[in-house]
Amino acid sequence: MNHVALVIPGLNRIGGAERQVILLAKGLRRRGWRVSVVALSGAGGDAAVELIASGAAFLSLQMRKGLADPRGWIRFNRWLRRESPDVVHAHLPHAAWLARWSRLAAPVRVVVDTLHSSSTGTLGRRLGYRWSGWLPDRVIAVSRAVAEAHRSAAMAGEDKLTVLPNGVDVGAWRPDAAIRIAVRRELGLHEEFLWFAAGRLDPVKDYPTLLRAMVEVPGHARLVIAGSGPAQTELLRLSAQLGLERRVRFLGFELDVRRWMQAADGFVLSSRWEGLPMGLLEAAACALPAVATDVPGTREVIADGQTGSLAPAGNATALGAAMARLMRTPAEEREAMGERARQRVIERFSLELVLDRWEALYAELLQGNPRPVRWGHAD
Repeated sequence: MNHVALVIPGLNRIGGAERQVILLAKGLRRRGWRVSVVALSGAGGDAAVELIASGAAFLSLQMRKGLADPRGWIRFNRWLRRESPDVVHAHLPHAAWLARWSRLAAPVRVVVDTLHSSSTGTLGRRLGYRWSGWLPDRVIAVSRAVAEAHRSAAMAGEDKLTVLPNGVDVGAWRPDAAIRIAVRRELGLHEEFLWFAAGRLDPVKDYPTLLRAMVEVPGHARLVIAGSGPAQTELLRLSAQLGLERRVRFLGFELDVRRWMQAADGFVLSSRWEGLPMGLLEAAACALPAVATDVPGTREVIADGQTGSLAPAGNATALGAAMARLMRTPAEEREAMGERARQRVIERFSLELVLDRWEALYAELLQGNPRPVRWGHAD
């Protein structure tokens, strides 16, 4: 039984990359892989419980000072030598650097890491990827936009870079008329148009532009935002200043966003940049038409005019106009847009399809490295 170790900075705060790791872990375990999820820090919370219940192992390195904590490096290298995973697959920068440089002390057959954002970050991050670029066997970008951004910044070489998207469990994320009726009844909604947005309350999501856009749309529109984060106080204040208290609801952290997508009439994403937004993929799987900012990553999910609409980033007037257009679209046409969105996800981003591609890639790399590799050579 092949053993894959999925390495992630932590699972206490769940975003798109963390959700994808959980899906990959459970999916690969279901397909007969031995799976370990290694977090740099944190106890893992409910996600760790879920992983263990699926048959995957969970380990926290308990690193308290980020990558500067030598005890975490020692624990990881000891674990690698003891457990000898065939594949070490890291997600997000700190986990990628840990996996890459640990190969010098504890060689493994295959090291892979995944790039989740089209933002190349600080000079330190760019240098970190450049200096360690010779250590992984393959670098994966979740979208063409992510690949191009990192290629242009010299953070990933053409010979090692592969695009392999995030996957969505389209059997779980699907329309549900009964849930739609129940949730809307709970909210006291009748003819109102319900917009839904999900994501951490962080500057990259640009919720101030979304709130200003809500001023531009017809008054029967309602907006529910799921997420928590450092911008919450500022956003609540802005919502009050704009007179939106009765039209916008902040849920805070919401464990089950699926029921909200199944209840909504449209999904909206106002991000300044994205890699391949999981929320947008999940909304499409729920047959929800979307309006999103025209930034790298979203363009690869939305077929403009067919499954939703794109608007310039940072432009509240344009975003509001796109939302208003979707609201004016006849219900039958909106439903057809949603069905096209779901079909697009099934064809391009279904979890089973993505798992097939991961297994094929792992097999290819393992075949090329029959023994543990250190310094780019067999140990």
